[in-house]
Amino acid sequence: MADISQSHHPNPESRHIMKIAMETLGCKLNQAETESLVWEFTAAGWDVVSDLRSADVYVLNTCTVTATADAKARQRLRMAHRNNPTAIVVATGCYAGRDRERISNTDGVNLVVPNEDKPRLLQILSDYLGPGPFSKSGISAMVPASLRTRAFVKVQDGCDGACAYCIVPSVRHGRSSVPARQVIETVRARLSHGIKEIVITGTEVGSYKDEGLDLRLLVEKVLSETAVPRLRVSSLQPKEISHSLLSLWRDSRLCPHFHMSLQSGSDSILKAMRRRYSRRQYVQAMRRITETVPGVAVTTDIIVGFPGETDALFEESFETCRELGFARIHVFPFSPRPGTEAAALAGAVDEETKRIRTGRMLSLAGESARQFRESFRGKVRPVLWEQRGRSGEWNGFTDNYLPTTCHSIEDLQNQIRPFVLD
Repeated sequence: MADISQSHHPNPESRHIMKIAMETLGCKLNQAETESLVWEFTAAGWDVVSDLRSADVYVLNTCTVTATADAKARQRLRMAHRNNPTAIVVATGCYAGRDRERISNTDGVNLVVPNEDKPRLLQILSDYLGPGPFSKSGISAMVPASLRTRAFVKVQDGCDGACAYCIVPSVRHGRSSVPARQVIETVRARLSHGIKEIVITGTEVGSYKDEGLDLRLLVEKVLSETAVPRLRVSSLQPKEISHSLLSLWRDSRLCPHFHMSLQSGSDSILKAMRRRYSRRQYVQAMRRITETVPGVAVTTDIIVGFPGETDALFEESFETCRELGFARIHVFPFSPRPGTEAAALAGAVDEETKRIRTGRMLSLAGESARQFRESFRGKVRPVLWEQRGRSGEWNGFTDNYLPTTCHSIEDLQNQIRPFVLD
């Protein structure tokens, strides 16, 4: 249940429509869950605002994948309280579930809502605030502008994996899948508000199962039963990249972009991490993607400085990343999480070595991204234009996830247009 031991909140009788600000840290699944809350609160008549200083309630959907993520969450919560001392500050998400006591004691936090109670946040806040016209208005507020182009739709939750470094199974344990009919209903609802791109996401999307439907059949169902203009599938594992799944990308509405975590290019480190593939299997999966899907971008994650990573093993990982030519590499220095197997492994890499290796991998990531973008110079790609920047330029993403800008006097927001990349 939510922690409601603190009771500092504004007088509900003085407001007709409550204002709520929400912020997300971490993965696309967290983004999907925050967006679901935004739609729910909006439909209930709450005003979802981007400016924390004007909000009656601030919600932070936390991440706990690294110690840095924990520290960032505490910092954001304290900052929210400093910037708006009268607002109710709510911590939810993975960190709220893993270290509830510490986050409860963070200055200014009023409510702690773990993941299992997150879907009930509207009711929890309504109970906390007590009776008032804001909670009974039933007036649907305006959909925030930030949600008018792309929507993240959760289709799966939970992980039963045993990766040595990962804390996620302890905060999102037990796999579950959203019924396909509910996924279709959610997609249609988002499209009815003008959304042009849907991102299907989950903890382990590839493990989706519902009444005989797997991920491939779910994606096929979304394509055949909705008018989605653009569909993107989030992170997949190498073993899930089958010819059958890839055949769906014949439909141009499916974005040619795959995120497939590598974590290390060394078989020795992959084994120590308890990843469920070898370097060879990963390379085969990536080759299958690039040979089947034209113009595809493959992005990945890399952990640097895992226990036991010698200079030679780091070089193996570095060379693997260089050879594969990723469109984007997200680099993470190893962060031991209490309660995981890796936290107790011998062969810890010192911080200075970790820093040097991280710097080298980040340099490679920058060069790899530059080369990938350069390969599309002068080519035409469809771009979903999302918003106008401060200097007047329009910002958007190609179907293969290249960030793009242009100057135009037209209102391009939420339009998909062909564009020549420079």
